[in-house]
Amino acid sequence: MKNHHSSGGLVYSTEHGTMCPHCRQPIAGCICRQQQATGAADGIVRVQRETKGRRGKAVTVISGVPLDAAALTQLGKQLKAVCGSGGTVKDGIIEIQGDHCTQVMAVLQQRGWTVKRSGG
Repeated sequence: MKNHHSSGGLVYSTEHGTMCPHCRQPIAGCICRQQQATGAADGIVRVQRETKGRRGKAVTVISGVPLDAAALTQLGKQLKAVCGSGGTVKDGIIEIQGDHCTQVMAVLQQRGWTVKRSGG
């Protein structure tokens, strides 16, 4: 007898549309994505410097911040002001233009979060 979890289950419903294969909820009400977006996995805020896909320009990427979307946008504004640089907040990740890892880490540690430098 086949287990319904191993076969993938419901993918699309005419009533709700596309369904999440993990929690079996409609994509709009998916529990899995909400937990990933809030960084609830381990509680560590990660700061890294990236140049990939940006024509060699450095960008400071902050992920795993345990805040909702509005508070994350506000934190992004504050970090951009501290660094004196532009940036954006998208998909639960803050991007600051330039290499500002040490400044960002100091600000986040002052707020009481566990911060780690990742990516080298």
